[in-house]
Amino acid sequence: MLPLAFLLSLPLKAEMVSLNESEMSEIDGAGIGLVLDNFTFSHGTDAPDANGDQARIFRITGIKSTDGQDVDITVNHLYIAGANSGYGQNLTPVNLGRLLHPWRIDVVDGNTIGVRDKAVLEIAAPAMLGVGEGYDCLGGSAAAGSGTCSSRPATESWIGERADMGMQMNVAVGDDRSANLNIHAKSAVIDGSYLRLWGDDARQQMAGQFKLNFYSPELTINACTQDGSECGSRITMSDFVLQLAIGNELQPVFFDVDGTGNFVLEVDAIAAPAPGQIAANGLRDGSDTATWDFYEAYYTNPEYRSNLRIGNFGVGDRDFGSARIEGMLIQHLEIRTKDLAP
Repeated sequence: MLPLAFLLSLPLKAEMVSLNESEMSEIDGAGIGLVLDNFTFSHGTDAPDANGDQARIFRITGIKSTDGQDVDITVNHLYIAGANSGYGQNLTPVNLGRLLHPWRIDVVDGNTIGVRDKAVLEIAAPAMLGVGEGYDCLGGSAAAGSGTCSSRPATESWIGERADMGMQMNVAVGDDRSANLNIHAKSAVIDGSYLRLWGDDARQQMAGQFKLNFYSPELTINACTQDGSECGSRITMSDFVLQLAIGNELQPVFFDVDGTGNFVLEVDAIAAPAPGQIAANGLRDGSDTATWDFYEAYYTNPEYRSNLRIGNFGVGDRDFGSARIEGMLIQHLEIRTKDLAP
């Protein structure tokens, strides 16, 4: 919780906005909706400020390389702003969410989303809409009815709800600070993304589901010298679409800390059918009907699968065409952190 003094020190602006009957019918009063109008976030640099004093920095330390040298990661610039920012050089405001489709924080009935008899904490981005009800998720000049995203693109008269975002960071290994990595995304949309969390009784662990939809007409990565005067070839991924699903109601992702204090993330394997429940030829005829239908629904459900699509992959002035990975299903996943300290 933020201290009262901090809250009182924030500049606040409010405006009453009238809603028509159609808009009022879409608001049910459940949970918390967040809408940020005219929002800009920019974390500065680690260079001294105008008075010569050291600026505040975002730095990650305590990491060592394989040969024992200290690794220092300094984020020189981190920004979220409006479209056409010029890779973070010209920051303008953006809206994040809107009244009909806000960011949501809610406790939902797990029975409605396949998590039986559980109260589920859900943090969700603006919703996806039906085909033809929203806006093209990639088109910068998309018109209403052109796609499924609820976040609107910027126009000459409207700043829209799609953000330019990026990060410039320096990775120092020992005394070598030559590695500088820049990542930028234009007009990014994450509609339909969510994080759901609940407690699992059987394993006595926190369980969850994570869905990330990330759409950007251009995602770029390049490396530069520390002063930015020389940069390598820019990797450009046009019409970038990532639909990542980790965990579902049948295979939640579990969060835990093991006996050594390291973090464990695990997606458990789907239970195998008992001998004889599935016919030798794999067909429904001759199989236990309920069991066959269960696995058929599991393997064909698109919500359980992840996709990556790139309209064009380019390095510098060379194009390598499109790339895609579709229908990836996580059967089992286990990630454990390790202490590399000597």
